Formats: sequence, structure tokens, C-alpha cells
Amino acid sequence: MEDKIVIRGAKENNLKNVDLVIPRNKFIVFTGLSGSGKSEAMRSLEDMGFYCVDNLPPALIPKFAELCYQSNSTIDKVALGIDVRGRKFFKALHESLNVLRKDKYPFEILYLDCSDDILLKRYKMTRRNHPLAINRQIPEGIKIERTILEPLKEIADCIIDTSNMKPKDLKEEISKIYANGEVNNNLTISVVSFGFKHGIPSDSDLVFDVRFLPNPYYVEELRNKTGDDQEVRDYVMDSEISHQFYDKLLDMINFLVPQYIKEGKHHLVISIGCTGGRHRSVTICNLISDELMKQDYRVVKKHRDSMIR
Repeated sequence: MEDKIVIRGAKENNLKNVDLVIPRNKFIVFTGLSGSGKSEAMRSLEDMGFYCVDNLPPALIPKFAELCYQSNSTIDKVALGIDVRGRKFFKALHESLNVLRKDKYPFEILYLDCSDDILLKRYKMTRRNHPLAINRQIPEGIKIERTILEPLKEIADCIIDTSNMKPKDLKEEISKIYANGEVNNNLTISVVSFGFKHGIPSDSDLVFDVRFLPNPYYVEELRNKTGDDQEVRDYVMDSEISHQFYDKLLDMINFLVPQYIKEGKHHLVISIGCTGGRHRSVTICNLISDELMKQDYRVVKKHRDSMIR
């Protein structure tokens, strides 16, 4: 196949100086040896926004592709996991792929490879049965499966050898390939204001204490208002220390968020607390949320205790 992308012995950063240009609208058929990491690959693609279907009978692939490529379809990234668990259905795969080519539905084949020794170790470690070794030894099942899959490997657009990979490494490789080399951002950031006297939110990842900032509670005309009111925000931020703190906090968050994205974190909870959770914490929560939204992050803002008196 022309313009084949072949990755062998892939390790972290092995794609440096390699230019991969793959369209974002994708229809991927991924397969490979049992134990090579197909489940992890599917989770990674799903995290990247792909609509994933595992072990769809190959005879149904052309009809499924037709539905996905309809002009009114909201599905623009699809990944189909196909393997020998389908037994006799697997034999129809080549015929179905030929139908896709004939009907001019673009697709790519991702193949996960792995050495026999590593596959055997993985099966011994998990104590799982190889799908083709029910009545035979695991090495024999691996050999049979490799023979069955060899024609698919020959026409694959992308081959990843997972022999020396941990799940995290495989996830990074797939992200590099199918996100055009960009780090995939599937992170939702929850920014929560709260009052310490009501308890710290149990799902917090980062907790910041703002009880040292000017407290509107002691100003009678502001006491019954919240940080959502402009007068309260102005009072809290009418201090040099407030501005210094906000700038430093924002700088820290701007440093941390890309690191969490790179690590593959999907949900980050930033909790900001003052005494009652109505004035100072709400003010800082609003400012941080607004700034993160300006940077096009997916942000959920919540004032947990602002209505408690």
C-alpha cells in the first residue's frame, strides 16, 4: 500500500523528526495479536474522541461505514476493533475491506504486533487463555494467530510493536499518530468554591486556601452578598496581596494543566476555599474559571456553599 506508515520497535519519543500527516476524519480498523494491547489501544482512541466498536462482525463493516459517512452523521472518527475472537466471521474481513475500497470509503488499518516471548509472558502473568489455544499450548495458539493475521499485517497502514511498551507508552504512541503529533486534550477542569467550615470537597485534586484575603463578611453592606456580586469582587481584589496571589495562582495552574493533559488525566478538580464559601473563594473561583475558559479549556464552575448562610 502506498504511503504506508510503519512503526517498528516503537518507544517513547521514537517519532521525533518523523512527519506524520493523517487527516482528522478517520475510519480506523485496528487489529493485532491477542495480548498485544488492543484493549488499551481502544481505550486510548476512545479518550481521543473516537467512536469505538469492538469485534463488529466484518460482514457488517460496509453498512456501518455507509452510516458513518452519511452527510448528516455526527460521527467523524471511528475505530473498529477486529480480531480472531470472531472465529469464522473473521474470514469475511478481507471481503468487507474490498467493499470499502470499491465504494470509496477511506479507511486505515492499525496493526499491533508483539514478540512471541512477550506475549507468552503476558498470558502467564494474567492467567488468561489464548483464544486459539483452548485445546492446545499457548505458543501454538500464538503461531496460528500470527499466520492468520499476516495478510492483514502486510496491508496495514500503521504497525506498532508493543513488545517493549507499557500501557502508558502505547497510549502516547497512538496519541502522537492520530492527533497529528499534538498532545490530546480530553481534560475537564472543575473549579469549585467552598467553605472550610463545611468541609473540603472530597474529590479535590488541588486545594487552595484564600482565608488570608480581605473578608467582605465584616462589611455590613456586603455580608449578605456573594462573590458573584461586583461589589464583593471589587472589595476582595482591592488589595496588592490579592493581585499578587491571583497572578501566582494563575501562573501555577497554567503550568500544571498542560502537565496533567500530557499525563492523560481526564478530570481535574481545583477547589478554592475561604471560611464560609460565599465571598473570597467565589471571587477567586470566578476569576480562575473565566481565565481558563478564555484559553479554551473545558471548564465546569461550581459554588458549593455560596447559598449557605
